[in-house]
Amino acid sequence: MSTTNGNGTNWSPEKSAEMYGINNWGNGYFRVNPQGRVQITPQGSNGPSVDLYELTQDLLDRGIRVPIMIRFQDIIKSRVELMHSCFQKAFADHNYKGNYCGVYPIKVNQQRHLVQEIVRFGKDLRLGLECGSKPELLVVLAMANNSDGVIICNGFKDQEYIETAILSQKLGRNTIIVVDRKEELALIINAAKKFNARPRIGFRAKLYTQGAGKWVDSSGARSKFGLTAVEIVDGVETLRKENMLDCLELLHYHIGSQVPNISSIKSSLKEGARFYSELIKMGAGLKYIDVGGGLGVDYDGSGKTDSSINYSEQEYANDVVSTLQAMCDEKGIPHPNIVTECGRALVAHHSVLVFNVMGKNELHRETPPRPAIKGDPNIMQDLQYIYEKVNKDNINECFNDLLVAKQETLQLFTYGVLSLEQRAWCESMYFTIATKMSLIAKKTPDCEDIVAKLDDELCDTYFCNFSVFQSVPDSWAVGQLFPVMPIHQLNEEPNHSATLADLTCDSDGKIEKFIDVENGSYRKTIQVHHVEEGKPYYMGIFLTGAYQEILGDLHNLFGDTDAVHVSLSEAGYTIDHYVPGDTVTEVLTYVQFDRAGMVDSVRQAIEEGIQRGTIAKQEARLLIKHYEEGLSGYTYLEEAE
Repeated sequence: MSTTNGNGTNWSPEKSAEMYGINNWGNGYFRVNPQGRVQITPQGSNGPSVDLYELTQDLLDRGIRVPIMIRFQDIIKSRVELMHSCFQKAFADHNYKGNYCGVYPIKVNQQRHLVQEIVRFGKDLRLGLECGSKPELLVVLAMANNSDGVIICNGFKDQEYIETAILSQKLGRNTIIVVDRKEELALIINAAKKFNARPRIGFRAKLYTQGAGKWVDSSGARSKFGLTAVEIVDGVETLRKENMLDCLELLHYHIGSQVPNISSIKSSLKEGARFYSELIKMGAGLKYIDVGGGLGVDYDGSGKTDSSINYSEQEYANDVVSTLQAMCDEKGIPHPNIVTECGRALVAHHSVLVFNVMGKNELHRETPPRPAIKGDPNIMQDLQYIYEKVNKDNINECFNDLLVAKQETLQLFTYGVLSLEQRAWCESMYFTIATKMSLIAKKTPDCEDIVAKLDDELCDTYFCNFSVFQSVPDSWAVGQLFPVMPIHQLNEEPNHSATLADLTCDSDGKIEKFIDVENGSYRKTIQVHHVEEGKPYYMGIFLTGAYQEILGDLHNLFGDTDAVHVSLSEAGYTIDHYVPGDTVTEVLTYVQFDRAGMVDSVRQAIEEGIQRGTIAKQEARLLIKHYEEGLSGYTYLEEAE
């Protein structure tokens, strides 16, 4: 279905899909439907689906509030099955004799319902869990119920952590304690003697091979965790003396998160495989090799940036299996069971943040201010002249003159030459000229640079009902690129360029890095539709399921959003779980504020105001009503009922 806009341009949902790149980064889970809305398809185009805009409307009707984090558990199931099937195919193709034992590192997203779903979907596929701290170990021990899955214990460990892990083996848990620092080995040995246990031990090797991308510093010789070659050899000798060398069952290494290039993964595999074969040669009872995380997610669909990858899940599995198979066959040693910690690849796709646009700031000026007259400052005369004379033949000259005039305006106002009214006139005329010049440049050959600069200058700001710091902190912290697009009106041409500003009063609280389908990099603006007053406009940030929720902070005291877990079937969809977002009171308790004390303080101030006659009793009643309702309410903006 296509539409004809007022300017006579034909537009279609297919053009919107191309503009936002949804068919590239959507990975078969997201597409634009013929009605011009985002469609969720967890099992591909032939499986059950749901219209995201209609789902959002239904959730609002149920009293759930925007912004909403919508989690699609069927996508998790699809990702778990995909990873398993990729390795099974690679095993068959390379005649590999080991097992695939994926684990989900819960640090990626520790939400209880999500971990439950991961465990449920992976129960028959040997999927285990990984923990990186003592609190996470306690979670994992409560959640893991798969006797075939392993529990990998990483991170800094004290005596209590290690004793808990060893004792869990007596419950039948397949718990492997990974030695990340050499001091931990002595704690493991002492605990084993204390409980007369044979612990299952792993060594984390500190590879010299580094990954690539934004998290490259988590790998290599200067990485935070891992044992050097010297420490590994010393550890083997320590275990040999304790008659515990057979307890060393796993070799682990990690080359970083979101590795964009498959060549980095291949290099690490070769070095890791050499560590494995040498430990076997030294008599270790190795059964597993844990190749860590690193499997990336194609956030922008380009295959060219740090937010993308140049390989598929199947290529990743093929390279892991073929490298290990070749090494083992060469050395004549059994094929190890392969453990991966691909948390991002398992859960990134499953959640979408849906939010509404609250307002906008437009800089386009179609109509100039009143004409400059005799007696106005020269700068005003100059701007009037540029506006009248600009055309396709002199656009480069006029563009440079406009930039000079802008700078001169600021200087003249600072020096007291221009009044505030005159500065306002100059600013209005500047944006009028820029608007006119942009239209001319778009129709003039070889003016792409001018068009790009003017589009950035004239872009709108859309004020959006969410917090970057709470819902997509990696966008701010490391410049991670997330897919962002409207979820409806996609059969209409989005003819406005905009950046997105969140609710926080922080200049960094914005998104101004968007997918650029044409050159595989990114744009500073996104194309959006005109927002009409009184008509809701909803947008979505996609692929937010990994790290974002758990890393989110309370900047300006904006808390967790409402969240729902949705499952699909041929009969439609069901809301399996609703997790209410934080109330103001809940957020305030995190920073040690007491509701009762706050209310009492305000009531005392109200009583004093009544005594002074500065506030009427009816106003006082309304104020305390708003105050108490505000403490019980959502931290985000709510539409009036």
